[in-house]
Amino acid sequence: MIKVIGIIQARTDSTRLPNKTLKDIQGKPLILHVIERVQHATSIEKVVLATTTRSIDTPLADLVQTQGIPVYRGDCDDVLDRYYQAATQYHGAVIVRITGDCPLIDPHVIDTIVQIFLQHHYDYVTNTLQPTYPDGLDVEVFSYKALQKAWNEATLTSEREHVTAYIRNHPELFTLYDIKNPVDLSKYRWTVDQQEDLDFVREIYKRLSKKQKIFYMEDIVELLQQHPQLQEINARIQRNEGYLRSLKQDKKIRR
Repeated sequence: MIKVIGIIQARTDSTRLPNKTLKDIQGKPLILHVIERVQHATSIEKVVLATTTRSIDTPLADLVQTQGIPVYRGDCDDVLDRYYQAATQYHGAVIVRITGDCPLIDPHVIDTIVQIFLQHHYDYVTNTLQPTYPDGLDVEVFSYKALQKAWNEATLTSEREHVTAYIRNHPELFTLYDIKNPVDLSKYRWTVDQQEDLDFVREIYKRLSKKQKIFYMEDIVELLQQHPQLQEINARIQRNEGYLRSLKQDKKIRR
C-alpha cells in the first residue's frame, strides 16, 4: 500500500518575521492551523513536522509533539537532507511538501494534486511551476525515489536549501506535471513572511472561522471580492522572495 505523508517544514528564526510559526491566529499558534488544515486532506495518511536540531526550535518541536504529531529534527540549512531523513524515518513512498508559513493551505487543493500524482506515473506534481493559485496554496508531491535521487546528486546550495529545486531544475531526469487553476489567482498573496502577511491572514480567520472550522480557497476569494481592500494589507510583497535571494547567493558545495 502506498503511504502518502505530508511533511511540513518550519523553523522559528525567520529574519523578516521572527517566531512566525508560533504567532497567534484566533487563539492558536500559526503552525497548528497549518497542521490542522493538512490533516483535513483525505489523501494524506501521516503528517510530520520537519524542523531543525537547534535549541531555538525546541519550543516549536515541543508544541507540535504535544498535539500528537511526529517531529523530525535535522539540518538547518540542508533542508533537502532534512526532508529525505524525515521521509525515510516515517516510510513515506509519496511525499507532500508543505511549508509552515501557509496557514490558509487548502485541503481540497492538496487532495487534487495527490490524486493526479497517484493516477499517473509522474515523479513530481505541483501547482507552482507556472503559478495560477494564490501564493500560500503551494503544494508539491513527489516520489521517495525522486527525493532520494535529488538528495544524492544536488550540489548547489539553493538545491540543498530548497527541497525540490534539483528536481525542478532537471526535467531531463524527472517527469514533471504542473496543475493550473481554471482561473488565474496568482495575484493573491496568502503566505506569511512579514508582519503585513500575518495581519492579512488574521483578518481572513477573523471573518471566516466564525462560519466554518475549515474554509477553502473559494471562500477566501469570495470574501476578497466582497472586501477588496483586504488585499492591500500585504500587496507590496514579492512572491518567492526567499528562493530568489538564495539563487543570488548560490554556490557549489562539497558532498
